[in-house]
Amino acid sequence: MKPIHFLPLLMLLNASAADPEPAKAGAQTHQHFARTVTREEALDYLLFLPRDYDAKREQGFPMILFLHGAGERGSNLEKVKAHGPPKQIEKNPDFPCVVVSPQCPDGETWDVAELTGLLDKIMAEQNIDPDRVYLTGLSMGGYGTWALGLSHPERFAAIVPICGGGERIKVILAGREKGEILKTLPVRAYHGAKDPVVPLEESERMIDALKRAGAQDATLTVFPEAQHDSWTQTYDDPAFYPWLLKQKRRH
Repeated sequence: MKPIHFLPLLMLLNASAADPEPAKAGAQTHQHFARTVTREEALDYLLFLPRDYDAKREQGFPMILFLHGAGERGSNLEKVKAHGPPKQIEKNPDFPCVVVSPQCPDGETWDVAELTGLLDKIMAEQNIDPDRVYLTGLSMGGYGTWALGLSHPERFAAIVPICGGGERIKVILAGREKGEILKTLPVRAYHGAKDPVVPLEESERMIDALKRAGAQDATLTVFPEAQHDSWTQTYDDPAFYPWLLKQKRRH
């Protein structure tokens, strides 16, 4: 499969609006930094369309964006089917919604800008209900879920990070608009109490930060006997997908 090429991303970094002054020894002077960065973004991904998919249907279809863990990185998309929704789709082709499962290249971690570009592409090309877009991932994908979900909470009806962690500062210092969205965004985190790879505290601190910021629908489920694999119990729960697909964007 050929990689998808997104339009170049232009980033302008402004350190100060003031005109720079001549540098002076022994003094602090006002300076300014700016540069334009152009980069190419590419991701291969698995796309699943449900049996009743209709590109012309008036009501769009719900969609899950799934982020795999570190072990599934590479250039062989079949590896992405090892866990989570892609694994379940292989067993049950009657899966009820659109599923997009990108693959992270070897030696890299999930990049928010790339994932945002992929999401833009899917939303433009497929018949997706923008109020029923869900984000979930495990391990490294749990970290990716926190990163993307906190960066763009306005795009999701719910996020489900499994045995991952994130940057509390993104919750604590969220702007007013984003902070208001985070207060009502359904967040369901899952973790194994005996996880030797990603400590339980990683999920605990993120949920704690959300609650301190006023989140009304953020919970953490801890599996007492689970180690790193807390995703099998999560995705195999018969109540999981009905709950997820019932959520609608509240903002």
